Amino acid sequence: MTALPLPLPAPSTAPRSAPPGAPARPAPADALSVWPATTTERPHGQLLVGGVPLTGIAEGHGTPVYVLDEAEVRERCRTYRTAFPDAEIHYAAKAFLCRALAHWVEEEGLGLDVCSAGELELAVTTGFPPERILLHGNVKSPHDLETALRLGVGRIVIDTPAEIARIAAAVGTEGRQKVMVRVTPGISAGGHRKIRTGSEDQKFGLSIRDGHAQHAIARILDQPHLELTGLHCHLGSQIADVKPYLVAVRRLVGLMARVRDAHGVTLPELDLGGGHGIAYRPGEPALDLTTLARRVRAELAESCAAAGLPVPRLIIEPGRAVVGPAGVAVYRVLAVKRTPGRTFVAVDGGMSDNPRPALYGVRYAPRLVGRHSAAGPERVTVVGRHCEAGDVLAEDVPLPDDTRPGDLLALPVAGAYHLSMASSYNLVGRPPVVAVRDGHARLLVRRETLADLRARDVGL
Repeated sequence: MTALPLPLPAPSTAPRSAPPGAPARPAPADALSVWPATTTERPHGQLLVGGVPLTGIAEGHGTPVYVLDEAEVRERCRTYRTAFPDAEIHYAAKAFLCRALAHWVEEEGLGLDVCSAGELELAVTTGFPPERILLHGNVKSPHDLETALRLGVGRIVIDTPAEIARIAAAVGTEGRQKVMVRVTPGISAGGHRKIRTGSEDQKFGLSIRDGHAQHAIARILDQPHLELTGLHCHLGSQIADVKPYLVAVRRLVGLMARVRDAHGVTLPELDLGGGHGIAYRPGEPALDLTTLARRVRAELAESCAAAGLPVPRLIIEPGRAVVGPAGVAVYRVLAVKRTPGRTFVAVDGGMSDNPRPALYGVRYAPRLVGRHSAAGPERVTVVGRHCEAGDVLAEDVPLPDDTRPGDLLALPVAGAYHLSMASSYNLVGRPPVVAVRDGHARLLVRRETLADLRARDVGL
């Protein structure tokens, strides 16, 4: 796999759903390198994920539809635990969360980080241990904080000075809450300016450089009902280079040393966040997890030794790198329009189920599935059904030049920030999520219907 270089399971060569006389075979690594490891292909353009034909899922559940490979999610959880055996791994729920996914993550020994009362309630009511959950976000509503304290969340990450007094008052005189401080280490990293969160002059965290982080730490230490367990940072998303994480380690350990010197307190935890880059198209760069783990551990040990500090417990928060490559979005072609300058292939979804191309300019590698085409490739733009010129799913990508209405297109690496950022724009319901594993498929999240949307409209 491009995104996580540690060994992942080899593709299945005999899915249970394979009909007699048409055995599946591993797909060429270069063609499907960004697809789930269980992906196999048959003659006539049939593609299977988790042993289940994508055409069968489209026929049974309609399109658009999201397919989530349970084995891929679980293996990526295990890969992180193997790479960071002494660290806490918290899955970043904002990438995508549903009841089944929370269950898989918990079973694989990961914690969870959430950004709202909604994510927190869903996880806890599913049975996720609240003490293994971390709540953060640049600002928490009163409802977020009340829910976190009521459910016994493990840690709350303080992101603004106003939260210190609010949390302390909500805890009351009989309680005690573990907290961390999110600091801004002054590092610019990430695949797009809108997803870089470790630099100065943005809404996240408290700056080390201007002293706001140090002032907040002093205030927290003065609160008898707040227990400061450590420092938190998150540099951004889609980071493919190890170096920014090493710089962050050095700067955060330096701040830990200043806290010890000023207050006589040794902080036991250091959270480096996530943001680990994955490949969306074959050949794109991705963060080497093995190298990251080795070099972060070495840098942490060296920096702490130089500062005379014990090595804190490390916390890592992958989201996209766990669930992104495990997802596939399947669409049906509704129209093909050829203009003098461009060919448009229009599908039955779009920016309501995947706003990322419009927000960040992300590029995908869609593939025709369900039939074999001997036609040559044509450069096309895959667009959605919504009344926006920016409703583009994949620009200037090769598809067979006989692509036609009724065909199915599949987009890999669709597990993160698709459905979690989806909307009901144009009153188009959000797609369902179907899990696949060992030749079986099951519905995790049903399709949002017009009845669902009408039910919210209570005024006249």
